[in-house]
Amino acid sequence: MFWQVPMVEIDGMKLAQTRAILNYIASKYNLYGKDMKERALIDMYTEGISDLNEMIIHYPFLPLGEKDASLAQIKKKARKLYLPVFEKVLKSHGQDYLVGNRLSRADIHLVELLYHIEELDNGIVASFPLLQALRTRISNLSTVKKFLQPGSQRKPFEDEKFVEELKRNFF
Repeated sequence: MFWQVPMVEIDGMKLAQTRAILNYIASKYNLYGKDMKERALIDMYTEGISDLNEMIIHYPFLPLGEKDASLAQIKKKARKLYLPVFEKVLKSHGQDYLVGNRLSRADIHLVELLYHIEELDNGIVASFPLLQALRTRISNLSTVKKFLQPGSQRKPFEDEKFVEELKRNFF
């Protein structure tokens, strides 16, 4: 529709735009809350996750002279702002998941973020035991576990070959 990726063909539709795709899939597979209040919380958490994740996603494409400052900012925001917020949410209600005590797209996005953070600095997440437990719980789901196995379609976050391929194809 907008001559860009991502675009997904699903259920006879061609969906473009990341949030539209993710919301549709989350709704289809019951990962988007049971009511409007839960969906609002899921959206709020997902947007917060996206704020930090966008910094991380841009990091491999930065000029060398900007990488150190960017990495320091990412680490600071992860340690001091974002991860403490999600740790506090899990602690506040004592449940296994962020919203409604059931798996949601917010949990999946958060675990993806945790993996990205660990690939940049594997010591940051160690200070957040409830987030570690969430990561373990979700990583042990059969489909996620399969995706995380060596040889799957998952690419290491800072795979220079992948970054160079993207640069050739899109920049």
